[in-house]
Amino acid sequence: MKIRLTIIALSAAAACSMAVADTGKLLLTGGVSSIDGAAGGGLTPWATIGTNATAGEMGVSAHLSRAVVTDYQLNTMGIAFAFDERFEVSFAQQEFNASPVTALNGLGFSVQNGQRIKMDVLGLKVKVAGDAVLDSDTLMPQIALGVEQKSVNAGSITPVLDFLGAKTSGTDFYVSATKLFLANSLLVNGTLRYTNANQNGLVGFGSKAPGTNSASWVPEFSLAYLVNKKIAIGAEYRAKPNNLRSLGQAANLGEGLQEDAWKDVFIAWAPNKNTSLTLAYLDLGRILPGVTSSRNQSGYYLSGQFAF
Repeated sequence: MKIRLTIIALSAAAACSMAVADTGKLLLTGGVSSIDGAAGGGLTPWATIGTNATAGEMGVSAHLSRAVVTDYQLNTMGIAFAFDERFEVSFAQQEFNASPVTALNGLGFSVQNGQRIKMDVLGLKVKVAGDAVLDSDTLMPQIALGVEQKSVNAGSITPVLDFLGAKTSGTDFYVSATKLFLANSLLVNGTLRYTNANQNGLVGFGSKAPGTNSASWVPEFSLAYLVNKKIAIGAEYRAKPNNLRSLGQAANLGEGLQEDAWKDVFIAWAPNKNTSLTLAYLDLGRILPGVTSSRNQSGYYLSGQFAF
């Protein structure tokens, strides 16, 4: 609730004082909105600063997204503010349909049918070096540091998280480097994330022994090709910590708590400077395979962003 009130206050202040950016930004070079709210690809943040604001301006963006895979669905909405093409503050709310977890009721849990897991993500990103566009003819990437504070409300699934020893809040830190080869219409991004989140935090943070409770560094990669000034195609790869696996093995669940990397192939279209749509094919590997018979979670991701 405190996070939500803070964002509402920021929104009101911005609406009263912000001059809407009449951007000189190139379409799509700032990325779209990730599921956690920061500018980048759909799955991972980039070093770019979102919205249409350039140096000396303030900007705002909002997004809605939906991901549907074999057994799960995730809806996300968020808002982001950018200041002077250097600072980005973002907020996202995620709602995850975790209905398959009712399979655990046979073990004595009482997960409600249709249970949703809700997660709030408050993010801050700061550009510390380089400029993706201005340095596009050099080897210097744009570099940014970021932090994401996450808080989970798991409802009737909370006793499951307690059993796993997973906390309901956690903090991710990341560093991103984004290189735009403008002459080749190519963008490359690498991110290192320091996290102990399980399934991005939707299954809590960390694990009791013999699982892994401490955070670790995991890599994320994005590659995008600008077909023309309005369309980009690309792919993402996001490695994940595997905090719960050893706990599952010790509990005779085999690979029932295994966590796999997330991957996608996407196309993004910006019909104008204020609007973008992203469609992606998702491959999220196994998500709690013990309750989904180890089915691979693949499907689609659709996101719309409005930026000023």
